[in-house]
Amino acid sequence: MKVVILCGGKGERMGPISSTTPKPLIQIGEKPVLWHIMKTFESHGFKDFILCLGYKGDKIREHFSKNYDHWNIEFVDTGLESKKSERLAMVKDLIKDDNFMLSYGDDLSDVDIEKVVETHKKMGRMVTLTAVKLTSPFGLVDIQEDSSVTGFKEKPVIDKWINGGYMVLNRKIFDHLHEGELEDDVFKKLVEMGEICAHKHPGRWKSMSTLKDNTELNNMWNNQQAYWKKWDD
Repeated sequence: MKVVILCGGKGERMGPISSTTPKPLIQIGEKPVLWHIMKTFESHGFKDFILCLGYKGDKIREHFSKNYDHWNIEFVDTGLESKKSERLAMVKDLIKDDNFMLSYGDDLSDVDIEKVVETHKKMGRMVTLTAVKLTSPFGLVDIQEDSSVTGFKEKPVIDKWINGGYMVLNRKIFDHLHEGELEDDVFKKLVEMGEICAHKHPGRWKSMSTLKDNTELNNMWNNQQAYWKKWDD
């Protein structure tokens, strides 16, 4: 099963560093975040990757062409301003199997990817996404009706599920990508059709969206707290 990774965005929330370095190449430890994601897939037996390139894609192609010949990597230039659904549509001819993996280029997790695949096969839907619970970036305040503060909760886990990526898709998805943006339009249409299910992952997940996220992830890596690391050095 091939793994498609969307890594064409501009990463503008990363600040000035994104003007010279595409977000997938921004490092955690001494390796790009994209390497960490691909190593996670490799630790579960997936070694065939399709990288959907866009912003500064030549740098991603150059880096991974030189250093990682133990992976089978196909690079596809999917345009600078393309939507996620458009990027995905451009790799249709490279997908030969009924199912394939889809991941974003900035999410790290300790999810058991093989169990996501099992859920996908069991449920038989067009899309299986990994659902995770988000940790609040802020502390919460408990306030009573009379405005009394009765307690504080320091960055609690929010009791709602979000799409954490690490998806398994059936190739039938290609018949629906023309309907608009992937999450806002295509997925909403598939929900109406009853074609999306979720693998609930109770473990750890974090998206590297900002420089603050990158600092936190580097601290985890440097302090041997990288929960996503499932491989030997």
